[in-house]
Amino acid sequence: QVQLVESGGGLVQAGGSLRLSCAASGRTFSSAAMGWFRQAPGKEREFVAAISWSGGSTLYADSVKGRFTISRDSAKNTVYLQMNSLKPEDTAVYYCNVGGKLSGRYYPGNYWGQGTQVTVSS
Repeated sequence: QVQLVESGGGLVQAGGSLRLSCAASGRTFSSAAMGWFRQAPGKEREFVAAISWSGGSTLYADSVKGRFTISRDSAKNTVYLQMNSLKPEDTAVYYCNVGGKLSGRYYPGNYWGQGTQVTVSS
């Protein structure tokens, strides 16, 4: 049984930083891409960032490019999202996704985290 444990969300002022983590257990995802999505109240879930199985390729939504950095530690089966220069419009529940494919765009896998709330105050 696959389990994803997310952590690192919270309340931060605009301009601040947070680092999200998502640790997967139950199987190894060293050969699969991993990604982050977010969902704000009243909006659909949207893609944020993804990283290839090797870590050599990354993809970002235009809205976070230059501010967010995705990384992974395959030995720990963990994906991270470093978020800098946060804005109020970044407020959302952030979900990690594992088992995906990165090929021009990110194709989500079947495994989702429970979500972690990020709130950015102005």
